[in-house]
Amino acid sequence: MLIDTYGRVATDLRVSLTDKCNLRCTYCMPEEGLQWLSKSELLSDDEIVRLVRIAVTQLGITEVRFTGGEPLLRPGLVGIVERCAQLEPRPRMSLTTNGIGLKRTAKALKAAGLDRVNVSLDTLRPDVFKTLTRRDRHQDVLEGLEAARDAGLTPVKVNTVLMPGLNDDEAPDLLAWAVENDYELRFIEQMPLDAQHGWKRDGMITAGDILQSLRTRFELTEEGSGERGSAPAERWVVDGGPHRVGVIASVTRPFCSACDRTRLTADGQVRTCLFATEETDLRAALRADGEDTEAGSDEAIARIWKLAMWGKKAGSGLDDPAFLQPDRPMSAIGG
Repeated sequence: MLIDTYGRVATDLRVSLTDKCNLRCTYCMPEEGLQWLSKSELLSDDEIVRLVRIAVTQLGITEVRFTGGEPLLRPGLVGIVERCAQLEPRPRMSLTTNGIGLKRTAKALKAAGLDRVNVSLDTLRPDVFKTLTRRDRHQDVLEGLEAARDAGLTPVKVNTVLMPGLNDDEAPDLLAWAVENDYELRFIEQMPLDAQHGWKRDGMITAGDILQSLRTRFELTEEGSGERGSAPAERWVVDGGPHRVGVIASVTRPFCSACDRTRLTADGQVRTCLFATEETDLRAALRADGEDTEAGSDEAIARIWKLAMWGKKAGSGLDDPAFLQPDRPMSAIGG
């Protein structure tokens, strides 16, 4: 299993399938985009499936989340999901997406074995969406959400980041909309993972701000910590239930002591934390003359992975005045 020196065990694997994205969210990347990874740098479909197999069969991974960039841009996505669904034991599989393209792919992903989706949507207002993402695709996301729900990729979770002066007044409206459409809304504090390194703690919309805004319209009852487990979202029951709303307070209420995640970048690097400044290369081992050599064997790869996770730090370091933002932005790391 993937255990660290603080006794935490990683059972949740986040796999970035591509660094590319078809949006240009202001809190993630510049308008002109980024220098994308070359095809030779990216893991192949076979390499991704092999690493997931090693994680599931040898390292105790029970949940796999496919991320990006935007994972729906990965041509082999449905095939990857289908092959991973055939693993024994079968991992629970989910996808984090911006929703563009979900209308077209939701049924195929469900048929392949995907269990559910998380869709990023920060606003109900098309003009604000265009300002935040620099793209006019708001309706596409709404239709993608509906398609995911209708295909049975449930619970459909909606991830929202509130930005000062843009959508910070929308929290109650977003929750009312989510309740009406049977989505589970989760607010996420803006994190220092933008390519421009423009994030500032001062002025960010905090979990406290979000809850204060929601309580102007809704009665929120905190869910017990036992219900949360190692999940990052603190959850509240809305108006007595059954609907819930979550807040992921990575900055102001870090949950590092309960973290159960390990991460693979699109180019085959292990990351122990979103905010890690170091990575461990699995791609080189994967390509070490095939599986028949010791260097490229499943067992060797598993050992490298275990050693990387053993060195996981106690926390993200966000509260440290000397905190340095990772060089790689969210699109390269995977959310």
